[in-house]
Amino acid sequence: MSNLNEFLTFEYESAYDFAYDLLMKRNYSNPKIYTANGDLNKRWYVYFSYRNPKTGKLKRVTPFYGEAHKYKTKEDRLLVLSAYRKKILELLKQGYNPFEENTALYQKQKEKENCKTVETTSQQVVEKKVPITGKTITEAFDFALIIKKKVVSATTYKGYAGRLKALQQYLKSNYPEVKYIEELTKNMVVQFLNAVLQRTSARSRNNYRIDLSSLFQTLEDNEIITSNFIKKIPVLKAVPERNKTYTNQIQEAIFKYLETKDPILLLYIKFISYNFLRPIEVNRLKVGDINLKEKTISFKAKNSPLKTKIIPDILINDLPDLSKLDKDNPLFTPTKLGGVWNISEINKRDYFSKRFKKVVKKHFDLGKDYGLYSFRHTYITKLYRELAKNASPFEVKSRLMLITGHSSMTALEKYLRDIDAELPQDYSELIRTK
Repeated sequence: MSNLNEFLTFEYESAYDFAYDLLMKRNYSNPKIYTANGDLNKRWYVYFSYRNPKTGKLKRVTPFYGEAHKYKTKEDRLLVLSAYRKKILELLKQGYNPFEENTALYQKQKEKENCKTVETTSQQVVEKKVPITGKTITEAFDFALIIKKKVVSATTYKGYAGRLKALQQYLKSNYPEVKYIEELTKNMVVQFLNAVLQRTSARSRNNYRIDLSSLFQTLEDNEIITSNFIKKIPVLKAVPERNKTYTNQIQEAIFKYLETKDPILLLYIKFISYNFLRPIEVNRLKVGDINLKEKTISFKAKNSPLKTKIIPDILINDLPDLSKLDKDNPLFTPTKLGGVWNISEINKRDYFSKRFKKVVKKHFDLGKDYGLYSFRHTYITKLYRELAKNASPFEVKSRLMLITGHSSMTALEKYLRDIDAELPQDYSELIRTK
């Protein structure tokens, strides 16, 4: 009688022989995805090897690229390439051979699709719409906003709510029969974004897409929808908008004019100019954020929850005594420093933008390219060019990054290029004809 060890040895040898024969007979390797080590500037593709009928050896065949290069995030590229990989593997299992014409396989696939169409048509059955038991669009959107409210700022939340409201109004007007979130399609959202594009700009349309994608991702993460199809909607090329830099003559004239015309607005602008704050960051300031003893200012920045900067003496000298003011009150209000002003940051920003337009832009006949943000560009340009007189470019940018608060050297360099702060020396001698 054979013992257990003999049985196992026999079974192992048989299984090994079977696996060896299978590997030897299989004519292709499993398709794989090439990701260029995550470099989105390079081509990603699916590749595999197939047994060359002449040599009998596996040979790498031409990779399949498809339209993967059109997707600009790693997640999206992997998603589409994974679909390519799955389909290629199916075709290989069905007999696809890159060294042959594959006409028979193509006809077989075509006949299969035609049979499906004929079968569906010949049934002559009126389909009954299956009741949808999921959430309505309103319920789904409300849920997404509840989640977002806990993880984003009040300003961002308000933006999300506005985008969803606009989408709901569009759906109500153009697709009144669509009630449930499962009925909402990619094409409907694309048409909505096209409507946004027609009445605004490509940049605004792209911003809508970003916010809606973030909200729909929340719905996907919580299994309210099966997938966030907005990620597959392409981003449109948009010409970047920026405020122009003021000339020294115009900037000095504005400051001189505001000394008597509107001192509060002038001080507001000086926080942008001397401390390189963004207008929204100035609106967030409270009296208690100003530490005159230490000469520092604390505020919520664009790229960090809380940031601290020094207050230069040029600004310290313009600040009044703040010690008797309520530290929890906003620093800037329409009529005085440290007053009560209970409105949102966005409304504060809009107020001062309109005030600047009425008081300054109208008086100096400034175009739409000039605004409050222009003062930040102007003074960073001044500082950069002054530092560049006695230091190397790297030293200038290293010091400048500490002052402006940019999160990285790359971000600062991009910003300097965008505002044309770095200009070359006169190159006439290089092109003058001798």
